[in-house]
Amino acid sequence: MMTNVTLSFFEEKHMKELILFHLPDNQEKFTQHPEKALKLCEEDRERYPIVITASGRTVGFFVLHKGENIKDFTSNEKAMVIRALSINHQEQGKGYAKNAMMQVPQFVTTHFPEINELILAVNFKNEPAKQLYEKAGFEDRGQIKPGPVGPQYVLHYDVIK
Repeated sequence: MMTNVTLSFFEEKHMKELILFHLPDNQEKFTQHPEKALKLCEEDRERYPIVITASGRTVGFFVLHKGENIKDFTSNEKAMVIRALSINHQEQGKGYAKNAMMQVPQFVTTHFPEINELILAVNFKNEPAKQLYEKAGFEDRGQIKPGPVGPQYVLHYDVIK
């Protein structure tokens, strides 16, 4: 049974649930807690915090990032990077992350019509996340970049208009 999963821009009403997010240590090393990611969004206006909700509950979070500060991923000026995806630990295993990632291309097309490519990085040691992204249509094109806890695959998704 798949609950109705929706994506929306972060609003202050989501803050309480996001601050209470719990991520196990083996996951937190691969992503950022929403509270920390939101602080970075305040400093960089090209970062857009996105909330994943299911049945009205805030279950997940990620950041869409465009502009000058994604040059370490791509030279494509019409690309957008997905950062800091997390699903609250107690909500994991319910398909929310895959459902959300499958909705991202349409969300981006609606809100950022100039974007033609989505990019994300996933750590070599985070195979479950890589499999999730590939099931959602992201492709490994052989690009690798250094990350905070080791090498990362850079995955791509061409946004078709």
